[in-house]
Amino acid sequence: MLGPLWGHDIVTTKITWAREISRLVNQRCASCHRPGGGAPFALLTYEQARPWARSMAEEVLERRMPPWNPVKGFGEFKHEAGLNQEEISLLADWVEGGAPRGKDRYLPPAPVFPAPPALLSRPRLAITDQQLLAQTVTARGIAVVRLREGASVSAWAELPDGAAEPLLEIAAFRQVANQPLEFLRPLRLPAGTRLHISGTAALALISSGGPPARQSGLSAPRPPAAPAAKHDGRPGAGRSR
Repeated sequence: MLGPLWGHDIVTTKITWAREISRLVNQRCASCHRPGGGAPFALLTYEQARPWARSMAEEVLERRMPPWNPVKGFGEFKHEAGLNQEEISLLADWVEGGAPRGKDRYLPPAPVFPAPPALLSRPRLAITDQQLLAQTVTARGIAVVRLREGASVSAWAELPDGAAEPLLEIAAFRQVANQPLEFLRPLRLPAGTRLHISGTAALALISSGGPPARQSGLSAPRPPAAPAAKHDGRPGAGRSR
Protein backbone atom coordinates (compact mmCIF):
# COMPACT_ATOMS: atom_id res chain seq x y z
CA MET A 1 0.00 0.00 0.00
CA LEU A 2 0.93 3.66 -0.19
CA GLY A 3 2.08 5.65 2.82
CA PRO A 4 -0.40 6.55 5.57
CA LEU A 5 -2.61 9.59 5.21
CA TRP A 6 -4.64 11.11 8.03
CA GLY A 7 -7.07 13.50 6.45
CA HIS A 8 -9.51 15.93 8.02
CA ASP A 9 -12.35 15.24 5.64
CA ILE A 10 -15.89 16.47 6.04
CA VAL A 11 -18.15 13.54 6.86
CA THR A 12 -20.81 13.02 4.18
CA THR A 13 -21.67 9.34 4.62
CA LYS A 14 -23.65 7.21 7.06
CA ILE A 15 -21.22 4.32 6.54
CA THR A 16 -18.98 3.98 9.59
CA TRP A 17 -16.01 1.98 10.75
CA ALA A 18 -17.94 0.64 13.75
CA ARG A 19 -20.94 -0.69 11.84
CA GLU A 20 -19.80 -1.73 8.36
CA ILE A 21 -16.09 -1.29 7.63
CA SER A 22 -14.69 -3.05 10.71
CA ARG A 23 -16.69 -6.16 9.76
CA LEU A 24 -15.45 -6.00 6.19
CA VAL A 25 -11.84 -5.60 7.31
CA ASN A 26 -12.15 -8.40 9.87
CA GLN A 27 -13.47 -10.77 7.22
CA ARG A 28 -11.25 -9.83 4.29
CA CYS A 29 -8.09 -8.12 5.58
CA ALA A 30 -7.35 -8.92 9.21
CA SER A 31 -5.92 -12.39 8.65
CA CYS A 32 -2.82 -10.67 7.22
CA HIS A 33 -3.16 -7.16 8.68
CA ARG A 34 -2.69 -8.12 12.34
CA PRO A 35 0.20 -8.66 14.73
CA GLY A 36 2.04 -11.72 13.49
CA GLY A 37 0.29 -11.64 10.11
CA GLY A 38 1.98 -11.37 6.74
CA ALA A 39 1.26 -7.64 6.24
CA PRO A 40 3.60 -4.91 7.54
CA PHE A 41 0.91 -3.16 9.61
CA ALA A 42 -2.31 -3.97 11.44
CA LEU A 43 -5.86 -2.85 10.58
CA LEU A 44 -7.74 -4.20 13.58
CA THR A 45 -8.82 -0.88 15.06
CA TYR A 46 -10.02 2.46 13.76
CA GLU A 47 -6.84 4.11 15.04
CA GLN A 48 -4.77 1.64 13.02
CA ALA A 49 -6.89 1.83 9.86
CA ARG A 50 -7.77 5.53 9.61
CA PRO A 51 -4.33 6.78 8.50
CA TRP A 52 -4.39 4.22 5.69
CA ALA A 53 -7.97 4.88 4.56
CA ARG A 54 -7.25 6.48 1.18
CA SER A 55 -4.56 3.94 0.39
CA MET A 56 -6.98 1.12 1.25
CA ALA A 57 -9.54 2.51 -1.19
CA GLU A 58 -6.96 2.87 -3.98
CA GLU A 59 -5.66 -0.66 -3.48
CA VAL A 60 -9.07 -2.33 -3.55
CA LEU A 61 -10.30 -0.22 -6.48
CA GLU A 62 -7.25 -1.41 -8.45
CA ARG A 63 -7.90 -4.97 -7.16
CA ARG A 64 -4.40 -5.22 -5.77
CA MET A 65 -5.74 -5.89 -2.30
CA PRO A 66 -6.64 -8.25 -0.83
CA PRO A 67 -4.16 -10.33 -2.85
CA TRP A 68 -5.96 -13.16 -4.69
CA ASN A 69 -4.60 -14.92 -7.76
CA PRO A 70 -7.53 -16.88 -9.30
CA VAL A 71 -9.70 -15.24 -11.95
CA LYS A 72 -13.26 -15.15 -10.64
CA GLY A 73 -15.64 -17.46 -12.47
CA PHE A 74 -13.03 -19.99 -13.63
CA GLY A 75 -13.15 -22.64 -10.93
CA GLU A 76 -14.78 -22.14 -7.54
CA PHE A 77 -12.82 -21.91 -4.30
CA LYS A 78 -13.42 -21.67 -0.58
CA HIS A 79 -12.14 -18.70 1.42
CA GLU A 80 -11.92 -16.33 -1.54
CA ALA A 81 -9.97 -13.25 -0.55
CA GLY A 82 -10.97 -11.03 -3.45
CA LEU A 83 -13.63 -8.41 -2.76
CA ASN A 84 -16.86 -8.32 -4.72
CA GLN A 85 -18.08 -5.08 -6.28
CA GLU A 86 -20.46 -4.33 -3.42
CA GLU A 87 -17.63 -4.59 -0.88
CA ILE A 88 -15.32 -2.43 -2.99
CA SER A 89 -18.01 0.25 -3.31
CA LEU A 90 -18.72 0.15 0.43
CA LEU A 91 -15.09 0.81 1.34
CA ALA A 92 -14.66 3.47 -1.34
CA ASP A 93 -17.85 5.28 -0.28
CA TRP A 94 -16.72 5.25 3.36
CA VAL A 95 -13.39 6.83 2.45
CA GLU A 96 -14.90 9.41 0.10
CA GLY A 97 -17.45 10.27 2.78
CA GLY A 98 -14.78 11.18 5.32
CA ALA A 99 -14.07 7.72 6.84
CA PRO A 100 -16.10 8.31 10.02
CA ARG A 101 -15.59 6.17 13.10
CA GLY A 102 -19.14 5.74 14.35
CA LYS A 103 -20.09 4.61 17.84
CA ASP A 104 -18.02 1.90 19.50
CA ARG A 105 -21.10 0.08 20.74
CA TYR A 106 -21.66 -1.11 17.17
CA LEU A 107 -18.22 -2.72 16.89
CA PRO A 108 -18.18 -6.47 16.19
CA PRO A 109 -16.36 -9.01 18.37
CA ALA A 110 -12.64 -9.36 17.77
CA PRO A 111 -11.94 -11.64 14.79
CA VAL A 112 -10.90 -15.25 15.30
CA PHE A 113 -8.25 -16.57 12.93
CA PRO A 114 -8.61 -20.24 11.97
CA ALA A 115 -5.68 -22.62 11.69
CA PRO A 116 -4.11 -23.07 8.24
CA PRO A 117 -6.12 -25.44 6.03
CA ALA A 118 -5.36 -29.15 6.28
CA LEU A 119 -4.78 -29.10 2.52
CA LEU A 120 -1.10 -28.55 3.23
CA SER A 121 -0.70 -32.16 4.38
CA ARG A 122 -2.72 -33.88 1.62
CA PRO A 123 -1.13 -35.80 -1.26
CA ARG A 124 -0.35 -33.86 -4.41
CA LEU A 125 -0.47 -34.96 -8.01
CA ALA A 126 1.73 -32.92 -10.36
CA ILE A 127 -0.12 -31.73 -13.46
CA THR A 128 1.39 -31.84 -16.92
CA ASP A 129 -0.33 -30.89 -20.16
CA GLN A 130 -2.13 -33.77 -21.90
CA GLN A 131 -1.88 -35.86 -18.73
CA LEU A 132 -4.30 -38.81 -18.75
CA LEU A 133 -5.57 -40.09 -15.39
CA ALA A 134 -5.31 -43.86 -15.11
CA GLN A 135 -7.48 -43.96 -11.98
CA THR A 136 -10.23 -41.79 -10.51
CA VAL A 137 -8.96 -38.79 -8.55
CA THR A 138 -10.95 -36.83 -5.98
CA ALA A 139 -9.40 -33.38 -6.20
CA ARG A 140 -9.76 -31.24 -3.08
CA GLY A 141 -7.82 -28.29 -4.38
CA ILE A 142 -4.96 -27.06 -6.54
CA ALA A 143 -1.59 -25.45 -5.82
CA VAL A 144 0.83 -23.36 -7.84
CA VAL A 145 4.25 -24.89 -7.36
CA ARG A 146 6.11 -22.57 -9.72
CA LEU A 147 5.02 -19.62 -11.85
CA ARG A 148 6.84 -16.48 -12.88
CA GLU A 149 5.72 -13.23 -11.26
CA GLY A 150 3.13 -11.57 -13.50
CA ALA A 151 2.69 -14.64 -15.71
CA SER A 152 -0.64 -16.23 -16.65
CA VAL A 153 -1.84 -19.83 -16.60
CA SER A 154 -5.06 -21.73 -17.21
CA ALA A 155 -5.75 -25.34 -16.25
CA TRP A 156 -8.80 -27.48 -16.92
CA ALA A 157 -9.88 -31.12 -17.01
CA GLU A 158 -11.40 -32.78 -20.06
CA LEU A 159 -13.70 -35.51 -18.69
CA PRO A 160 -14.16 -38.83 -20.53
CA ASP A 161 -17.62 -37.74 -21.76
CA GLY A 162 -16.13 -34.59 -23.34
CA ALA A 163 -17.33 -32.18 -20.63
CA ALA A 164 -14.87 -29.59 -19.38
CA GLU A 165 -14.16 -28.83 -15.72
CA PRO A 166 -12.30 -25.54 -15.06
CA LEU A 167 -9.57 -25.91 -12.45
CA LEU A 168 -7.69 -22.61 -12.24
CA GLU A 169 -6.97 -19.46 -14.22
CA ILE A 170 -4.53 -16.75 -13.20
CA ALA A 171 -4.17 -13.61 -15.31
CA ALA A 172 -1.15 -12.07 -13.53
CA PHE A 173 0.49 -14.21 -10.85
CA ARG A 174 1.55 -12.62 -7.56
CA GLN A 175 3.79 -14.68 -5.30
CA VAL A 176 2.60 -12.74 -2.25
CA ALA A 177 -0.90 -14.16 -2.86
CA ASN A 178 0.22 -17.72 -3.52
CA GLN A 179 -1.39 -20.35 -1.30
CA PRO A 180 -2.96 -23.80 -1.70
CA LEU A 181 -6.49 -23.31 -3.05
CA GLU A 182 -9.37 -25.46 -1.82
CA PHE A 183 -12.18 -26.13 -4.27
CA LEU A 184 -15.64 -25.10 -3.12
CA ARG A 185 -16.65 -28.74 -3.67
CA PRO A 186 -14.35 -31.73 -4.20
CA LEU A 187 -14.02 -32.58 -7.89
CA ARG A 188 -14.33 -36.22 -8.95
CA LEU A 189 -12.15 -36.74 -12.00
CA PRO A 190 -12.82 -40.23 -13.43
CA ALA A 191 -10.18 -42.46 -14.95
CA GLY A 192 -9.68 -41.34 -18.55
CA THR A 193 -9.85 -37.63 -17.65
CA ARG A 194 -7.24 -35.58 -19.50
CA LEU A 195 -5.64 -32.59 -17.79
CA HIS A 196 -4.61 -29.48 -19.73
CA ILE A 197 -2.43 -26.48 -18.95
CA SER A 198 -2.18 -23.35 -21.08
CA GLY A 199 0.91 -21.42 -20.04
CA THR A 200 4.25 -22.26 -18.44
CA ALA A 201 3.71 -23.25 -14.83
CA ALA A 202 4.12 -26.10 -12.37
CA LEU A 203 0.74 -26.97 -10.83
CA ALA A 204 -0.41 -29.81 -8.59
CA LEU A 205 -3.82 -31.19 -7.72
CA ILE A 206 -4.39 -31.69 -4.01
CA SER A 207 -6.18 -34.99 -3.73
CA SER A 208 -7.45 -37.64 -1.34
CA GLY A 209 -4.82 -40.00 -2.70
CA GLY A 210 -2.10 -40.26 -5.29
CA PRO A 211 -3.32 -42.40 -8.19
CA PRO A 212 -0.99 -42.80 -11.13
CA ALA A 213 -1.39 -40.92 -14.38
CA ARG A 214 0.10 -41.52 -17.79
CA GLN A 215 1.40 -38.99 -20.26
CA SER A 216 0.07 -38.81 -23.81
CA GLY A 217 2.09 -37.59 -26.73
CA LEU A 218 -0.95 -36.24 -28.55
CA SER A 219 -1.09 -32.57 -29.43
CA ALA A 220 -3.23 -30.43 -27.17
CA PRO A 221 -6.85 -30.11 -28.33
CA ARG A 222 -8.91 -26.97 -27.97
CA PRO A 223 -10.63 -26.83 -24.57
CA PRO A 224 -14.07 -28.48 -24.79
CA ALA A 225 -16.98 -26.08 -24.95
CA ALA A 226 -18.83 -25.42 -21.71
CA PRO A 227 -22.21 -23.76 -21.16
CA ALA A 228 -20.75 -20.55 -19.74
CA ALA A 229 -17.50 -20.25 -21.67
CA LYS A 230 -15.85 -16.96 -22.60
CA HIS A 231 -15.59 -15.97 -26.25
CA ASP A 232 -12.07 -17.44 -26.30
CA GLY A 233 -13.55 -20.89 -25.66
CA ARG A 234 -12.02 -21.63 -22.27
CA PRO A 235 -14.28 -23.91 -20.24
CA GLY A 236 -16.43 -22.35 -17.58
CA ALA A 237 -14.74 -18.97 -17.73
CA GLY A 238 -16.94 -16.03 -16.88
CA ARG A 239 -19.45 -18.24 -15.09
CA SER A 240 -21.46 -16.21 -12.62
CA ARG A 241 -21.41 -17.16 -9.01
